[in-house]
Amino acid sequence: MDLTKINRRHNPSSGIGGARKIYMIGIKGMGMTMLAQYLKEKGVEISGSDTKEKFMTDEVLKSAEIKIIERFAKDNIPKDADIIIYSTAYDAKQNVEVAQALKSKVRTLTYAQALAEIFNQKYGVAVVGSHGKTTTTAWLGYIMGKAGLKPSVMVGASVPQFNGLSLIGSSDYLVAELDEYQNKLKYFQPQGVLLNNIDYDHPDFFPTENDYQNIFIEFIKKIPSRGFLVCNFDDNIIRKTANVNCRGKVISYAIDEVADFVAYDIKLFNNRQYFKVKLAAPDEINAGFNGTDLGNFSTKLIGKHNIYNALAVIATGVELDIDLVDIRKYLEEFEGTMRRMQVLGQFRGATVIDDYAHHPTEIKTTIATARQLYEDKKLIVVFHPHTFTRTKVFLDDFAKSFSKADEVIVLDIYGSAREKQGGVHSRDLMKKINEKLEVRSKKVLYIPTLGECEKYLRENVARGDVVLLMGAGDVFRIGENLVK
Repeated sequence: MDLTKINRRHNPSSGIGGARKIYMIGIKGMGMTMLAQYLKEKGVEISGSDTKEKFMTDEVLKSAEIKIIERFAKDNIPKDADIIIYSTAYDAKQNVEVAQALKSKVRTLTYAQALAEIFNQKYGVAVVGSHGKTTTTAWLGYIMGKAGLKPSVMVGASVPQFNGLSLIGSSDYLVAELDEYQNKLKYFQPQGVLLNNIDYDHPDFFPTENDYQNIFIEFIKKIPSRGFLVCNFDDNIIRKTANVNCRGKVISYAIDEVADFVAYDIKLFNNRQYFKVKLAAPDEINAGFNGTDLGNFSTKLIGKHNIYNALAVIATGVELDIDLVDIRKYLEEFEGTMRRMQVLGQFRGATVIDDYAHHPTEIKTTIATARQLYEDKKLIVVFHPHTFTRTKVFLDDFAKSFSKADEVIVLDIYGSAREKQGGVHSRDLMKKINEKLEVRSKKVLYIPTLGECEKYLRENVARGDVVLLMGAGDVFRIGENLVK
């Protein structure tokens, strides 16, 4: 892609970009921290508030020297703030600072509205879908940065190779992970979109599968005619809807199926995945390449889901005119993000792994990946269910997700402040898992708290075992304490 296409003039004093001092309510959330780090590196004075609870983002905020007040109070908000940004985990009824901000004359935005103001002034490339957004965003941003495109990148998890959740570049490119929850996508005007998959989630906000699917369909309708959509044609919903709803170029990828970019001959060797990529037909996508075979690729990231993520990145790299040699090299170098099959360390000879999986599809995929890596090891899975609504709606699907584990421990549900608590209990999930397990001798336990679970693991884990911690809450704390 010709870089002159994206060099548009923007007024640096307009919108959020002109603010000198911004206050952020609920700053420890992943998205809020991502935005705070980006704005701080852009020269904006950032401060914010949150609870005293330990978050994965605490270290990022500390490293960025962003001041945090660990309590909510009306007088926290600086009188000279230009803009107030708040997390939609809070509202005026339950948070005194949000109530104060909305009554004040200071411009007040939700996290999504603030991010959209930045995104829409750039050549915005959005990474969306139910699963794989974080890894794909970071991977693409890493390759673009290394290849000299100088993008800004915003990711919903800490990326070791970024030293945080964001990367600041001088070009007009902005690659961002965008969340579909609460229909945040309605605020964004993308130039390019990577759509990994559509798999029903967030039943507390989307009553039906159609409601959920339509959010993505409406989003890709906004891609301009000169824009592009990179999408997974192994996803039946995407295959049926992409071409009829996108005005821009549709670039598809798949594994061993008909698509523009196809991965095949996938192998696992020495904890690396190796695969080949071919192009389906000689057209504008493969201009500049000899024939339809792009050759061999490899990655440190294991699992079929990461082949899909890699294909999305490769296809986008080609669309952005990144040299294939660079795509191949930097694809291999990428080390992943925090909380995605992250090996935390060893506990008495057992390997402790942390993963963000909190949807049945993600759990099944993550456990299958662990099995690939640790075939003959005893696999102990600790699952921290996230939200009552998700647990209740997907109870049967969750129960089927653990079949490849040797032992399953279910913790109390990590509820969201935004939902009505109750209606289902972790004991219900434990019983369902017992019903669905193919091998009846497997052990399924309900252990309510992180502390009790840590104590159990200390007393029962043996050398050579693999402990896999999963959930979108704070289950990672168990692992941190064990490996200390």
